[in-house]
Amino acid sequence: MLVCGKNVLKETPISKIHKVYLKENFHDSEILQYLKENKIRYEIIPSFRLDKMVNEKHQGLVIDINDYEYYDLDSCLNETFVVCLDHLEDPHNLGAIIRTCECAGIKSIIIPKDRSIRVTDTVVKISAGAINNIKIILVSNLNNALKKLQENYFFVYTADMDGKDYNTIDYASKKVLVIGAEGSGVSPLTRKISDEIISIPMYGKINSLNASVSAAILIYGMLKR
Repeated sequence: MLVCGKNVLKETPISKIHKVYLKENFHDSEILQYLKENKIRYEIIPSFRLDKMVNEKHQGLVIDINDYEYYDLDSCLNETFVVCLDHLEDPHNLGAIIRTCECAGIKSIIIPKDRSIRVTDTVVKISAGAINNIKIILVSNLNNALKKLQENYFFVYTADMDGKDYNTIDYASKKVLVIGAEGSGVSPLTRKISDEIISIPMYGKINSLNASVSAAILIYGMLKR
C-alpha cells in the first residue's frame, strides 16, 4: 500500500515500511535523519511521480507499506467500548473516526465487508498514523456481529435522529456505539436489534452532523457518563 505524510511515516512501525520515495530537493532534515537512523530505504524521484502515486497531498514523501491486515470479531470481546460503522463510504470520515477513537482510548472499530470504505491511503493519511494503534475489524454481516457482542454482554447504542438525548443515558460498562452511513443513516434492522437509540440535540436549522463529528461528540459524551 502506498501512503503519504510525515506524521504517517513516524507513526508507522519500521517493520511495516518497505521503502520511502522523496521528491527532488527534499529538505526536511528531521525526516532525512529519521530515515538514516532507522535504516529505512529511500529513493529520490521527481515530484510529478509522487503526485501519481497517491490521491492526497503527499508533503514530498510517499511510503510503501504492508497492506492493512484486518482483525476478527473475537479480538474485541474483552474490551469495554467498541465503535461500529454501518456502511460508511467516505474515507475522510473513517480516517477522522479512527483518530478520535485512538485519542479516546478505544481499541476497535467494526466495519462490514460490503458497501463500506476500507483502509485506503486516504484513510491512513487522515488518521495521522492513528490507524497503527487501532484494530479495524472486518465482518461479513454487521447485525450478526452486533448480536454476538450482545451475547457477550455488550449494550448496543445506535445513533439516530429521533433517539434519546445522549446526555441523559446511564451507559453500560460494556458498550457499542453504532454510527450510520452518510445520508442514509443506520439500516432498519440494525436499529431494530439495538438496545437504545441515542441522538445529539440539534438547535439550528440543519438537523444533522457529519458522521465523524457525531462520532466524536458521542464517544466523549459516553466516556464521561
